[in-house]
Amino acid sequence: MKSLSIRRTEERREIAEAELNSRLFFRFLQSANTLQKQGTKALHEYGITTHQGSVLGALSRPQSDQGMSVKELSDYLMMSRQNLTGILNRLDHLGLIHRLRDENDGRTKRVGLTALGLEKWMALEPLLDQFYLKALQGFSFDVKIDFLAQVNRLLGNMKKT
Repeated sequence: MKSLSIRRTEERREIAEAELNSRLFFRFLQSANTLQKQGTKALHEYGITTHQGSVLGALSRPQSDQGMSVKELSDYLMMSRQNLTGILNRLDHLGLIHRLRDENDGRTKRVGLTALGLEKWMALEPLLDQFYLKALQGFSFDVKIDFLAQVNRLLGNMKKT
């Protein structure tokens, strides 16, 4: 049987850990909100939103040169298909993406960048690189690697909940 002193110490630790967990998630929420706010400000002159930019970025990757299905894009961006559809409609209206029938499955459409979409993405890259450099100022390469590993671990844990 544990002594009263040990039980109280364990209770205080549990309370402290719960407060720390709450603070961490609140900071992630604040970070997401700040990213949205600052990103919107930075991308305003390009006429796109941060979410639209994330879609362009996903489609600009070499492994996406044959386009991506909406499901693949939704899974990659961890975004609901409903939200993604609205973003894709806007990008399509702007002439930045195209939707083509999948050669292997005529029921599926693949989303890809148009020449204008690729041009827009290439114009955005230097701006995003500068934003990332400023946001990660003071983080060493090794800290960034560790931070990425921890965020990936957190994402994996959240997917299981």
